[in-house]
Amino acid sequence: MKTSISALKGLVLGCGLVWSLGQTAWAAELNPGTVISATNIDQHLSDTFESTPLSDLLTEKVQLLIRSEGLTIRLKASEPIKLGRDYLAATEANRGKATYNPDTRMVEGWVAGIPFPDVDADDPHAADKLIWNHNYAQPVKNTQDYPKFAFLFVDEERGLERVQNWTFLRYYMKGRLGEDGPVDGDGEIFHKTLLYATYPNDIRGLGVFTQRYDSPKLEDSWAYLKSVRRTRRLSGGAWMDPIGGTDQLNDDIEIFNAHPTWYPEYRLLGKRRILVIANADTPSWDESASGDAAYPIVDLANAPYWNPTAGWEPRDVWVIEAITPPEHPYSKKVMYMDVEFPRFYLSEAYDRKGDFWKFFNFALGTMETEDGDNAIYSAAGFSLDYQRRHGTVFLSHPSWKMNTPGITADDVSLSVLERAAAR
Repeated sequence: MKTSISALKGLVLGCGLVWSLGQTAWAAELNPGTVISATNIDQHLSDTFESTPLSDLLTEKVQLLIRSEGLTIRLKASEPIKLGRDYLAATEANRGKATYNPDTRMVEGWVAGIPFPDVDADDPHAADKLIWNHNYAQPVKNTQDYPKFAFLFVDEERGLERVQNWTFLRYYMKGRLGEDGPVDGDGEIFHKTLLYATYPNDIRGLGVFTQRYDSPKLEDSWAYLKSVRRTRRLSGGAWMDPIGGTDQLNDDIEIFNAHPTWYPEYRLLGKRRILVIANADTPSWDESASGDAAYPIVDLANAPYWNPTAGWEPRDVWVIEAITPPEHPYSKKVMYMDVEFPRFYLSEAYDRKGDFWKFFNFALGTMETEDGDNAIYSAAGFSLDYQRRHGTVFLSHPSWKMNTPGITADDVSLSVLERAAAR
């Protein structure tokens, strides 16, 4: 018996429908604790986690790193993030006061809290407003007091090369929370920062003191040079320079560390739900352990030796492309900011030819401040140079404090850097 063309078409379509329905039926809901790696990513892409397909939760670059660069991801159940009471109160109290001026690319009328808490994706200035949110309202409160943190230098073939310990102290002069007034000083300076090395001895005292202005004016920076035992003023372009011998630029501190006007353009690429380390569930530093075991948030036992061990959970993020000035080492950054508060989790940096260069992955956590409030901090930061085949991992330490009582603007100064270098 001959089969008509129409019958064959129906048979093919029917088989395709059965195959498609079978594929849907085979898709599974993944459990927390599932590890995604190069060996199983393709079989799980059509599966869901917390009802979202894994293929949607993994960015294109993260999928590439899993397939080709040894990245592994442990799924973690999502949990809410508790923002500070004073942070939320200031945001509500000042809602609607801030405006964005597209001619100057500056924000006018900001007092404290998030200047633009309700950004509309259809707003032609949405990307600029989100960057200004990040500039003004990272939920860290008034001081970031990190007397000790580590840089781990990691080679993808040899593993951990060396460890450096540093001190970081940042004091916010504007947008201060939970105090009588939101401004300390005349309002010209936005924040002051000390960053210097404490270990090993050959770099001890190496560091910088920086004043960031609340204007397009380039920041003032001074560095201590061990070779001459003196401080020297740096050029205005120091914000784009590397930090010591790390894979990070000053501009890469917590993924984005520039004044918004120093980048000529921002583009909002969209909003999506992705996997990130939003509530780090692995300790960054274990002082009771020694060797590689002292840094449990990094998988230093297995190549490529820079994978995070903390769990990744779904979060809604804005995707922002930042176009750099021509003198910048990068041509652009693509960054992923939490929708609920302005902090970045992931970033991709591209070289001047437009080729993928670096990947940044910051693991966040929530810390109780010294006054009983809450603040968001970076438990670890993974800065990975895939052209150099090298990584620098930044790690928090149990001594960290937020909103330390008694710290004043005078505690963050050039003289403090000089005294620290002379110890």
